[in-house]
Amino acid sequence: MRRQLTLATGVLVALIGLADFRQGTDLSMQVFYFLPVALAVVARGPGFGLGVSVACVAISLGGDIAAGASFPSLVVPAWNAAIALIIYLVLVWLLSSLLHLQHELERRVEQRTAALAGEIAERERLEKSILEISERERRSIGHDLHDGLGQHLTGTAITGQLLAERLQERAAEETPDAFRVVDLVKTAIAQTRHMAKGLLLADIDPEGLPPALAEFCAVTTAQFRVACIFITEEPTVPLPPGNGVASHLLRIAQEAVRNAVRHGGAKRVEVRLHNRDHRLTLMVRDDGSGLPPAAQRSGGLGLRIMAHRAEMIGATFAIERAPAGGTIVQCSLPLP
Repeated sequence: MRRQLTLATGVLVALIGLADFRQGTDLSMQVFYFLPVALAVVARGPGFGLGVSVACVAISLGGDIAAGASFPSLVVPAWNAAIALIIYLVLVWLLSSLLHLQHELERRVEQRTAALAGEIAERERLEKSILEISERERRSIGHDLHDGLGQHLTGTAITGQLLAERLQERAAEETPDAFRVVDLVKTAIAQTRHMAKGLLLADIDPEGLPPALAEFCAVTTAQFRVACIFITEEPTVPLPPGNGVASHLLRIAQEAVRNAVRHGGAKRVEVRLHNRDHRLTLMVRDDGSGLPPAAQRSGGLGLRIMAHRAEMIGATFAIERAPAGGTIVQCSLPLP
């Protein structure tokens, strides 16, 4: 590009000088030399522009002399040449300053773009790390509930059962109360297992998404006493391997269902999974009070986490109020 501009500068100087010679001394061609001077500055910088300026003044003056121009004294052509050279030098200085400002601006834009890219990459890394830590903590709590608290409650239930049977052998009045305590402990064991199962449904294989969603809906129905129904047309889903796609979709469904039950007061929740036109769509619909307008505008922590999970797997995320009441959460993922 620089070689082409340099060649164009030389050609223009020669053509304008020839035209200046043929025009004679009646009309001035000084303004036409601005173009090669400007091209010289763009092509090679202010030094080359200065050289082209001197050449343009010399060619213009030489052309006038060759055309037979007569001057009353040498001061006149020297003055005209000096004025033309000063004008060209001002042009060179202005263009050089503008180019320097442009290059400085481009450099700052590149630096800022690189800094923003680094900040975005660091933010994504931190968000991914936070989600990974969250998943590990979920699994840890789930194992503690199942293997720790669950086993402890089981032992308590056995001890209480033995105590209740001894009281029954003695026909003690406290026998019904003892059996009631055992029943309460058994209920606590069942709730603990349901909670642990919900927390341990984290890392699943791509083909295990429908069974995991069905199991989660069953656990939700038993734990919260609501009608949580799983509907699908596909026994298996051709999800891309890796990146935890199935786990993220399961977590989005869990968050949406729990929001519907805890905050929306829903009595019926439908979790749908269907594959159409090479897009896998997960939809959670409830009959609760719906999403408040303020929450829909600003978005709570759960909504932002769901949206971020969808973004991490390349899916689109949308949440809206259902026309007949309730909330619709939809996550759509393109399939290979």
